[in-house]
Amino acid sequence: PKLVVTVGLPGSGKSTWLSRHGINAISSDEIRRWIADDPATQSIHRIVFRTVRHLVIERLKIGRPVTYIDATSLTPWERRPYIRLGQLYQCDVEALFFDTPVEVCIERNRSRDRVVPEEAIRSMARKLLPPTTAEGFSAVTLVSLKEETT
Repeated sequence: PKLVVTVGLPGSGKSTWLSRHGINAISSDEIRRWIADDPATQSIHRIVFRTVRHLVIERLKIGRPVTYIDATSLTPWERRPYIRLGQLYQCDVEALFFDTPVEVCIERNRSRDRVVPEEAIRSMARKLLPPTTAEGFSAVTLVSLKEETT
């Protein structure tokens, strides 16, 4: 089995890329919508990510070959639980890094149904640390702006 963690700012193209590739991902925004009826609800962070981890574990238990996690996963601290699950369930954990310039993310965000405040995106951009194999990923794949628009 394999876990694939998306890494990128809001508007970087994560959900769009997954959708274009026909991938059924565990989405933190969808879980927010399921639990609180609103994907923008940020006050239930712990519940949301506990649910994400639970769903990942259930997929691993039933032997799904690949599980994608659609969340920003900006820092090693946020990505660490998935690397630990990979170790626990003896599976590779890969990162898909959407290295989209912050200005592009902000521009895309303006045309979305659910707009993230610009300052929130800028704050997240300051926190973003690109994923590395040194933190435990078996592979890190860069999804460039050119790739995601084709």
